[in-house]
Amino acid sequence: MIYDVLIIGAGITGTMTARCLAAYDCSVAVAEAGPDVAWEATRANSAIIHAGYDCVPGTVKAKMNVRGCAMMEEICRTLGVSYKKCGSHVVAFGEEDEATLRELYDRGIRNGVTGLRILTREELRQMEPNISEAATASLWAPGAGIVCPYGLAIAAAENAATNGVDFYFRFAVSGVRETDGYYTVSNGTDTICARRIVNAAGVSSADVAKMLGDEGLDVQITPRRGEYILMDKKCGGTVNSTLFAAPSAKGKGVLVARTVHGNLLIGPNANEVERGDTSVTAAGLAEITAGAKRLVPSVNPRQSITNFAGIRATPSTHDFMLFASEEKKGIIHAIGVESPGLASSPAVAEYIVQLLSEDGLILRKRENYIPTRRAEGNPKLFAEMTDEERAAAIAADPAYGRIICRCETVTEGDLLSAMHSPLPARDIDMLKRRTRAGMGRCQGGFCSPRAAALLAADQGTTLDHITKSGGGSWLVRKREDIVREVEDHA
Repeated sequence: MIYDVLIIGAGITGTMTARCLAAYDCSVAVAEAGPDVAWEATRANSAIIHAGYDCVPGTVKAKMNVRGCAMMEEICRTLGVSYKKCGSHVVAFGEEDEATLRELYDRGIRNGVTGLRILTREELRQMEPNISEAATASLWAPGAGIVCPYGLAIAAAENAATNGVDFYFRFAVSGVRETDGYYTVSNGTDTICARRIVNAAGVSSADVAKMLGDEGLDVQITPRRGEYILMDKKCGGTVNSTLFAAPSAKGKGVLVARTVHGNLLIGPNANEVERGDTSVTAAGLAEITAGAKRLVPSVNPRQSITNFAGIRATPSTHDFMLFASEEKKGIIHAIGVESPGLASSPAVAEYIVQLLSEDGLILRKRENYIPTRRAEGNPKLFAEMTDEERAAAIAADPAYGRIICRCETVTEGDLLSAMHSPLPARDIDMLKRRTRAGMGRCQGGFCSPRAAALLAADQGTTLDHITKSGGGSWLVRKREDIVREVEDHA
């Protein structure tokens, strides 16, 4: 089969683009190097829908951010993804920072951001009682929000799959060949053929561009690691909105934010690292704790339930590069889509589809297009249901009456639904990202064995075939397998 469009990369840019294309009568595939969608930058970031005041006016980044922020609430509603428009403060600590706030305010006005205000110390403290007494002012952006980034990407991908988009996982592109008006993309073993390609490969996007024939592209992608601490839900009420310190040359700095699920999140720092280095360091955790305490002194790292790190694909151009290749027909690039890439993703997807149309892709609306996450409607987790909806769910399927994850109120019905979704969960981490089983205070200590047993039963196999995240991440091993591996390495 020769697809009309192949998207390389299943992060938030790739999945949103796939969903956008799925509304049209064309064949689309997505190739992802990882085992699931949202595997790299989208899996581990600040989860903030930025309002758009930070971007340099006139840049592609500024235009996409403001447009994407305006689109996000409706997209989340349609896909059944939780979204909260909680607003954000950029906090000043003195006259120098206050000058920065005025610069950001002016940028925001030029970018078309509405509702911006510079608040006094008293106004800030009224909105955020736990803010540091050293804070002197803030830039208030009421249009900012929070969302679950990987949850949004999964929802967009499932919606795309429902409408006929094919996904190929563990497909790391290693070569591209152009033949008779189409491209053959290889991972060294298998191939996918397509007439047009969208390069949304994140930290690998510059390398993929060269594979696609844009050898002279003058851009370098620098992997920049950001570390985070996630706090217990009882800390969620510490802040009412997202708090940033006035930014520096390295980025927006450490934030303190309530997540869409009610936890408290602090971080990130910003350090250039080797690609794929998502290690968490003692020095990094100390750095972000100090930054968070500067904003909110009551932040207590003892309430941490997990730490993690993500990689940002920082381009040497300091702007999103969204363009059709001049050297190769049918190639569209989305390079260097770093923060605010999450907020920008609906607009970026919309623009990529426009570029494909200008390249000659015929866009006819699909008559049977389903805009929601699944054909039967938006799947709702048991924890998000009303009492009446819960009673109806249990009456229809008793599996919804059996709690598997007590921390997050995840039921057997939730897990089975995730296993039978358009992009089915096949391991523990895939279940976790779709249902939140294992994301609570105990971090899977109680629910993982039961989730693994359900996976094994659903797949008609035994526990020793179930993994945490694919590959060799076995949860249980047979004694004879361990003995054989030891003997093989002796």
